[in-house]
Amino acid sequence: MAFLSKNCMQQASSFLRFLVFLLLCPCFALSYDGPSYDYTAYTECKEVPERPLYNGGILQNELPAFKLSRINDASITYKSPAFVLPNLTQDTIYCFSTWVKIQGAESSLVTASLTTDNATYNCVGTVLAQSGCWSFLKGGFILDAPSNLSTLYFQNSAHKNIDIAIASASLQPFTYQQWRTNQQYIINTARKRAVTIHVSDSHGNRLQEAAITIEQISKDFPLGSAIASTILGNLPYQDWFVERFNAAVFENELKWYATEPEQGEVDYSIPDQMLQLIRANQIVARGHNIFWEDPTYTPAWVRNLSGAALKSAVNSRIQSLMSKYKEEFIHWDVSNEMLHFDFYEQRLGPDATLYFYETAHIADPSATLFMNEFNVVETCSDVNSTVDTYISRLRDLERGGIFMDGIGLESHFSVPNLPLMRGVLDKLATLGLPIWLTEVDISSNFDYKTQAFYLEQVLREGYSHPAVNGIILWTALHPDGCYQMCLTDNNLQNLPAGDVVDKLLLEWKTGELNGYTDEHGSYSLHGYLGEYRVSVAYGNRAANSTFSLCPSDETKHFNIQL
Repeated sequence: MAFLSKNCMQQASSFLRFLVFLLLCPCFALSYDGPSYDYTAYTECKEVPERPLYNGGILQNELPAFKLSRINDASITYKSPAFVLPNLTQDTIYCFSTWVKIQGAESSLVTASLTTDNATYNCVGTVLAQSGCWSFLKGGFILDAPSNLSTLYFQNSAHKNIDIAIASASLQPFTYQQWRTNQQYIINTARKRAVTIHVSDSHGNRLQEAAITIEQISKDFPLGSAIASTILGNLPYQDWFVERFNAAVFENELKWYATEPEQGEVDYSIPDQMLQLIRANQIVARGHNIFWEDPTYTPAWVRNLSGAALKSAVNSRIQSLMSKYKEEFIHWDVSNEMLHFDFYEQRLGPDATLYFYETAHIADPSATLFMNEFNVVETCSDVNSTVDTYISRLRDLERGGIFMDGIGLESHFSVPNLPLMRGVLDKLATLGLPIWLTEVDISSNFDYKTQAFYLEQVLREGYSHPAVNGIILWTALHPDGCYQMCLTDNNLQNLPAGDVVDKLLLEWKTGELNGYTDEHGSYSLHGYLGEYRVSVAYGNRAANSTFSLCPSDETKHFNIQL
């Protein structure tokens, strides 16, 4: 009951803040004609489903029909609930949610799929449904073309005759303008803060018409990119990087195969030089990674070990790396991509990952230990890394006593499904852990302009979600290009994706402000979180100072005396 009460309070607070936002931003208030996005999500299984979001949206009072499905193309068929949806449009973002319960198995992954007049969307949302209680599915879709008649239906991944029940279903459409308005609301409430600067003389008298200049000198939100050893000695690349980013990760240079290619031959000289560059420019860095569960990227000599010899090697790896770089990296990806691969658990037992986290925490208690994984927000078609699978694995670690876990979402996108991405982030946000998009890029299957278009969608979605704490691009520059997506060519001339990044970096920063104090001796602004420099002049008197804008719903008051 306490949880529901808190959740209701959060929704009420969110709604009030949205109204305040519309009042403060009349340009949006005049053009906005849609609902505020509902970030509500649930990860626990409930005896009774909650009420539908948006009061059901366009599914209000709609009861599901039933669709006949075949099991493994066999003669056995079963009925699954479905919604018949007329007149879906192309330029619309559809947010879908429902509660799901199954019968015939203890648990099963249930997938929501969509068929239209000319296409099939195999996955628009998933939930790991249980028998005997209701689980919450949240996702959505964007159509490639309008459809006169579509069917939204549900399938189980167990390929068994499992009965699926749904309740409190909702389908809420948003236009792209409505979606952007809701994004801007979060940016104005979560990424910015109101501040009032008061100017007075030494006697406390207010000084009206004092000239004031305000400049943001650093940003609170970490937005950065991967770098590789190619940045060393390349001064133009270094200047380009430092001018833009306040966060970094080393692409491959800290991975085990790079630091110890042969057993006992440990070499940290390259990451040392990269860290020196980062440190000199006051850029925060993530540690990537301690172990990689994919045997393809495990040192060959490690793949030949087993038992006590392998355990000794992993102990040596943790102690060597963590003692060398203690308190240098804000995060560590401890056991990379453990939902897709299990090299160490196959050889050291099911508690191997738990041991890695425990040992890493003891070695560097200040670092946040992340579970880094792909295909969590990019798609829901990968059964290894659905949002509920990710949450289940995190909870396994928590039950083992893991400290300071962080949610790392690699974010290697093809075509972004924005409502699915947001729905996944909503469910992960209920865990109360830091969430980072750790390796953002767009597939090289697209041309430069298409990459840039999709990149902007992903970056805006990540930056405007209140639970996302930071974003790292996976765009380390090499002579032969980048992993999937480059921001520049080899001459550091922007590609379209680079233009998008520069545009957003400028948009998400408070520009230089010049003005005068009012009759109360005050000057007010709504600025992005971070550090500011302020200069004030009144007659022949002047003063310079700095202040910080940290997250808060309250207006910050800052006093300057001349």
